[in-house]
Amino acid sequence: MIRFIKFCCVILLLFCIPLSNGADYKYEIDCNNLRMGQYICPHPDYDFIDPKTQQPKGCTKENKAKVVCQAADRLICSETKNNTFKKDIPCKWTNGYSFETSLLLSIFLGMFGADRFYLGYPALGLLKLSTLGFLFLGQFCDVILIATQIVGPADGSHYVMPYYGAGVTIVKSDNFTYRVPQYDW
Repeated sequence: MIRFIKFCCVILLLFCIPLSNGADYKYEIDCNNLRMGQYICPHPDYDFIDPKTQQPKGCTKENKAKVVCQAADRLICSETKNNTFKKDIPCKWTNGYSFETSLLLSIFLGMFGADRFYLGYPALGLLKLSTLGFLFLGQFCDVILIATQIVGPADGSHYVMPYYGAGVTIVKSDNFTYRVPQYDW
């Protein structure tokens, strides 16, 4: 009798446990709510870098670009009905001003204001032209300001520079930042 009960339990378990390994199951979800690790962004098969600006293609003035991302295996996005979706990523909007060109203009022709004319500051360029770069002191200051990327194009865009170039991120303090106290232990 005990063997019969064991046999019935085995048969019951075989009917209760699905025979597949779970690979056939797919889950349809809203891919905009995925967490880090549940998707790859940008999609590894797409070329998303613009060769002229060295930034993601379609970068807007708000410094965001929509790129194609890929959800993890067995996840189907409800928006597209496949495993890809579009997501905003941060980028630096450029308007064609080259970092190398502006730095070279500042070094060699800065006393004539060519760097300021190039970056879109005609009043400062004219002032530097008429004073010979503030007697070369203004030229020296502009070389430092442009090299450290404090002075950029007048339209608010970023410099075009190589993708792995010397990009600088300036950290600013405002009403939403504060200094974390450092305790001496």
